[in-house]
Amino acid sequence: MERVAYSEEELLSSITYDEPLIADGVRCHGGFVAGHYQSPRTANRTPAIAAWQAQLAARGLPLLDIPSELVPPHFPNPAQAKLLLREGVRDPLARTLTTIAIIEGFGAMIRDQPVPNWARVVKEAVDGTAIAHLRTGLFEAHARDEAGHRSEGGHKQMWEAARDLALDHPAIPSDVLMRLMTGRRGSGRQRLFPQLDDAFEELLTTMANVLVIEVFAADTFAWAEEVLGDPEVSARPTEAAAMVGYIRSDESPHVEYLRTALSELRAHTLLGAHGEELAGSEVVDGLLNRTLRVLTTQRPQLQREEARADIAAACATHRDAAGLQRRFDALETEWTSPRTEGSLIRLAMPSSALPEMSHSSVGATHASPAK
Repeated sequence: MERVAYSEEELLSSITYDEPLIADGVRCHGGFVAGHYQSPRTANRTPAIAAWQAQLAARGLPLLDIPSELVPPHFPNPAQAKLLLREGVRDPLARTLTTIAIIEGFGAMIRDQPVPNWARVVKEAVDGTAIAHLRTGLFEAHARDEAGHRSEGGHKQMWEAARDLALDHPAIPSDVLMRLMTGRRGSGRQRLFPQLDDAFEELLTTMANVLVIEVFAADTFAWAEEVLGDPEVSARPTEAAAMVGYIRSDESPHVEYLRTALSELRAHTLLGAHGEELAGSEVVDGLLNRTLRVLTTQRPQLQREEARADIAAACATHRDAAGLQRRFDALETEWTSPRTEGSLIRLAMPSSALPEMSHSSVGATHASPAK
């Protein structure tokens, strides 16, 4: 039987590297073995997640899956971004990459998410599951991956390095952080399941939101690798694209542990604040579908409007502002969410292997970004 219980120290442990990852002069997590990048904190995290998924499969229980067709494309698209860079309009891209880096740093806050006494909120025992390891390793590993830990940089620093490698240390718009801190704010979390303890529903909501954001990031990675890896517009295309690839590799365990834990919760009976019983599938599916509807309809439109305004302002000082704007608009690709009715999630049986989450070779070879 595969091992399903791990200590926090074990889940935070990394393999031994031949050499470290130095991102534009900054020591970051992870490293290289035989020239291939290896993600941090996967010595036991990877087999643990595989074992928890195998446990679901043995019980005939499915894994949650978010269809790729729901992922909104990045704006501006690669062709538009490259046009701006060729024409010397660099601020929008510098802003985007800096914003991504800052948001990655905010990912450290997941370690502060309160985790309940599971016996009070789940009817059945959760020993030997991903659920039982959220507080003892999984959230902490996620936080360290995103923001770094002690002397090692994380994804925040790696995105900054990718930006600086590609754009040769561009000037950063001075209002990036302020815009993030004072941006559009919602009306607060709307409760879907008031029967649940408020803190428990908040935990489930956070997990659903982070899972969807992590899945949707796949398009951002593809966009960044294509744009930053183009030698026509990137100062150091090989190193910049490789850096994005390393981050992409690191994110796979985040997707897998979150969808595993939510799939486990989906199979359980959840307990309300006053002893009410709710089907885990009703709660998890409801929260995920709400997040997906927002992030496939409202959020992309708001982000596109804001980005379009920034791009128009940046193009205004170009020698042929009107002409550049027309060329930019001609490269536009329209997208609408394929569906918003019914359940947007899929259910799939866990596979016996997790090739995209291996802590060994992930197809990202050493591009020597440090030198």
